[in-house]
Amino acid sequence: MKKKILVIDDDKNLVEMLKIRLESEGFKVVSAYDGEEGLEKTMKEKPNLIILDIMLPGISGYEVCQKLKDDRKTWDIPVMMLTAKGDLESRFTSLFTGAIEYMSKPYESRVLMRNIRQMLSMDKK
Repeated sequence: MKKKILVIDDDKNLVEMLKIRLESEGFKVVSAYDGEEGLEKTMKEKPNLIILDIMLPGISGYEVCQKLKDDRKTWDIPVMMLTAKGDLESRFTSLFTGAIEYMSKPYESRVLMRNIRQMLSMDKK
């Protein structure tokens, strides 16, 4: 069965590029464009991995990650922050709220795919 990845980002072009790339690698991709929609889709879709932006309309990616990690139904879903924020404080806050990986935009596609595969290798679903 294909692994499912939820991409939560308000940049529709980035989401579409990620979707094309990830689907070409054999993944099923679900998308959300703000934090609330991301939380709803997480519950509905039960993804194997979440790629999450920090700066989102409504609730931030930090808040989304914290809510996911505080919920018994979603705490074990690996989260990768993919964001334009490249500072050390953003990286620390992302990891503190429960993200396993942190990548800055612009990103190198090959490195992104390697990190996704590593994170999914930890997934027991």
